[in-house]
Amino acid sequence: MFVDEDAGVSIRGLTFVGVRTERFADVCALYRDVLGMAMIRDEPQAAWFVTPTGDEVHVYGPDDHDHDFFLQGPVVGLQVDDFAATRAAMVAAGIRFIGEPQTSGGAIWNHYYGPDGNVYEIMQRPGGA
Repeated sequence: MFVDEDAGVSIRGLTFVGVRTERFADVCALYRDVLGMAMIRDEPQAAWFVTPTGDEVHVYGPDDHDHDFFLQGPVVGLQVDDFAATRAAMVAAGIRFIGEPQTSGGAIWNHYYGPDGNVYEIMQRPGGA
């Protein structure tokens, strides 16, 4: 776990990996049928899979416009203890966030562009864990 106590920032691990692909059905078949991952969301252009440890893989088709900002590579989500402190430290460091923070089920997250131009995400889950 990365910890910068002075800034109130700590990274616990990964929350998810997401990908937007033209081969939506094929990628879903790999995770569901070959790798045996449990599907927790099944929509025409969005499917979410989960491992036994709770890690998630999100797959989005080309017509899922909520994720148009996903670029060529996978999007990695980092789990943080203190979303507000982490986001503030990142803004102060010049990181550009995509839209405003989003919330659901007690979680809060926000996508951002890393220094390499790729899209990433920070997320705090309920209870900070």
